[in-house]
Amino acid sequence: MFYNVSVNYWQALCITHGKEVVKTMSFLRDLRVAFYSLQRTQGLAITVILTLALGIGANGAIFTLVRGVLLKPLVNRDEDRLIYIRQSALGSGDENTTFSVPEIQDLRGSAKTLSAFGDFSTTEFTMIGLGEPRVVQAGVVSGTFFDVMGLHPVLGRLIGPQDDGPKAPGVVVLTYRFWATTLGKDPSVLGKTVRLDSGLMGDRSATVIGVLEPSIPYPQDTELIANIVTSPHHLSATMVTGRVHRMTELFGRLAPGATLDQARAELHSVYGAMSKAHPEAYPPKAQYQISAKPLRDQITSGARTVLLVLLAASALVFIIACSNVANLILTRTVRREGELATRAALGASTGALRRMLLAESLLLCGAGAAVGVWSAQPLVAILARYASRFSVRALDLTVDSSLLWVGAALAVVAAVILALVPRLPSADTSNGHRLSSGTARMTGSTSRRQRIFAVTQIAASFVLLAGASTVITTLIALQTAQTGLDMRHVLTINVPPMSHGKTPQQVVDFYKETIRRVDTLPGVTKTAFGLAVPWRDLGSSGFALQFSADGHVHAPNEDPRAQLRVISGGFFAALGVPILSGRDFNDLDTQSKEPVAIVSETLAKRMFPNQDAIGRHVYWTDPVMQFAPGINAAPHRIIGVTADIDDEHIVPGPIVTIYSTFEKGPIFGGRLFIHTNADPYSLVTPVTRIIRQMSAEQPVEHAATLEDVRAEVLAPDRLNSLVFGVFAAVALAIALVGVAGVLAFSVSARTREFGIRLALGSQPRNLLKDVIAQGAIMAGAGVLAGAAFGFVLARLARSYFPDLRMPGALPVILSAFVLLAAAIVASWLPAARAARIDVIQALRSE
Repeated sequence: MFYNVSVNYWQALCITHGKEVVKTMSFLRDLRVAFYSLQRTQGLAITVILTLALGIGANGAIFTLVRGVLLKPLVNRDEDRLIYIRQSALGSGDENTTFSVPEIQDLRGSAKTLSAFGDFSTTEFTMIGLGEPRVVQAGVVSGTFFDVMGLHPVLGRLIGPQDDGPKAPGVVVLTYRFWATTLGKDPSVLGKTVRLDSGLMGDRSATVIGVLEPSIPYPQDTELIANIVTSPHHLSATMVTGRVHRMTELFGRLAPGATLDQARAELHSVYGAMSKAHPEAYPPKAQYQISAKPLRDQITSGARTVLLVLLAASALVFIIACSNVANLILTRTVRREGELATRAALGASTGALRRMLLAESLLLCGAGAAVGVWSAQPLVAILARYASRFSVRALDLTVDSSLLWVGAALAVVAAVILALVPRLPSADTSNGHRLSSGTARMTGSTSRRQRIFAVTQIAASFVLLAGASTVITTLIALQTAQTGLDMRHVLTINVPPMSHGKTPQQVVDFYKETIRRVDTLPGVTKTAFGLAVPWRDLGSSGFALQFSADGHVHAPNEDPRAQLRVISGGFFAALGVPILSGRDFNDLDTQSKEPVAIVSETLAKRMFPNQDAIGRHVYWTDPVMQFAPGINAAPHRIIGVTADIDDEHIVPGPIVTIYSTFEKGPIFGGRLFIHTNADPYSLVTPVTRIIRQMSAEQPVEHAATLEDVRAEVLAPDRLNSLVFGVFAAVALAIALVGVAGVLAFSVSARTREFGIRLALGSQPRNLLKDVIAQGAIMAGAGVLAGAAFGFVLARLARSYFPDLRMPGALPVILSAFVLLAAAIVASWLPAARAARIDVIQALRSE
């Protein structure tokens, strides 16, 4: 009995495997036949491969970008345990107020769900000792930072607890990118001594002790990281004891067994107790809050929206490409309908015919995927440079095997879609008198499907075109906004203050002498000192401080804040900004004991409505004043009112600014503004020579006109416009080719009908209008479908991405007009062909 069961089992197994082998051999035969079949239509095959390569390559490249920036794990040890802790004051418009030392100490002492905290203060040093003097972006950290972040050195060691304390020697760790790109991976850098100058805050010496492994530089792209003793300000009593002196980013590592939700609950509890214990530091109108999120989510937050929108755009291009290829496949299927009908009549099943089409589709899509993956590799490098504007993770992006898997998956999806698109003849077409009617049904069905695919292409193109139009119109608005500055004739140069061996007055004298010497250069009309270069140094979050004015009564919820700008006399003349009333700073102001100020037009109107601001007073009331040495909180007499200079926002708006003279301080940064009637860049060399003659260690960097500075700040917007514009242009071109192809097929299928109409007296122009109307109707249907789909998609996306902008009416109307006009143009050639049909040949055609 057992023997019989075994024999039956093995017989069944052999039969099953035999069937599988037969199916495999049959499909391989189908692939071989498909290869020879496609060789006879090389033009079609090349068109399909290139179209699919476009869709698959774009999607593969962008998925690689999304994976590398949003999905790829960090190098940090146990990165899923790392969190970023944020304090915000939404009532004051500050989404990230950072933390003060007392706040960090309170959290560290009370939070049990976090095993350790790491703090990072963003700063800027002038570094002397490693090549040319240069300004470096840096971080100041305590000894727990690197352990909390889970990072390791590639050379030397990292900062640890032994490097804490005011008596510890100064040490620095170089970031990998700075070590590799600027220092050429020089191993002898270990042990070298550098001097880190913090301007008027003081300077310290430090020893290079290590190089950090390649990692994500957050919260900013730093060049070196130093211990606290290297920054004199961090050792000051105001920094250590000032609860409202907030300038430190905070990171945490979850304790074993603790969850993020538990940590959030505990942080909220501890923060609530802090707020009650120190109500003066957390005024209710400021709406102070604390939050926590995984570090990876925080790092990628700036790029998430733009990358996912880019991924959606590439998906639309893939849909358009597949729809266009489907139309080509449908047209080819109709042309070979006799072959398919004959195969069916000879006994080929629908499954066999479908398998044959699948084999052809796999060959086409596989070749398209191969070309797409090959072309995607340089595209990844281009897109990585683009994405690095939004996330530092994109800086080190490399192509990996995920690109191959995405290409293969998209190829299979496209092949299955294309194999299922055509309608196949059945075996009853073997009856000769039914073959013609079957063909007619196939042609009619194909025409309907082609129109559906064409409408789909237009709908997807409309969504992309409307999105690209929104981005482009936004860029145009930014570029054409009037700043009120003479941007083309003003050269800006970074000349940071150097405190080594100098008193504050000597630093001021250095700048005054520099201004005097530069003013003597040919072509220079005016030179002045300023605190920061507009837009580049300040961005969209300047240093706004609470202030008041004599005689001004604050409303209950009013929180007046002003920007502090430290300038020299002649600053407004150098930038081409008029002084509306009063006067500029002069030498007598430095001799007077009474502090003076110049205010912006908006401040004068708000604080002194319908009054003359000259001679009135403004004064600082912000609590942070106690931690800002050099800022005079005494009333400042207003000596001038100037036109608004919005140096933060690309599109300028009303700005409240108080200007004080740099001779009274403080000097936190140093920028020269040189107005010239010559080529501004021709002054870079002589200005650098003048400054280096005065101080050989003085960095002179980032020379650029205000026009070029603004263009640099607008670079991400231009890149957005370029990328989405290219996507929209490609989608539009493919869609228009699809419309023209559908109409060409329609004209070919209706040749006999057109001939009859012409024979019965119809005018050729009527046929021309008929075909163009078909194209316009398809385009109109596509625009309507795209508008509906885009509206639903935008509403859905805004629920996940609140900062996503809805397209305005102008971009939508413009996109619809462009699509309709382009569709009519694309319809012209098939329509002209229909109008030129020969009546006799048309009546003879079948």
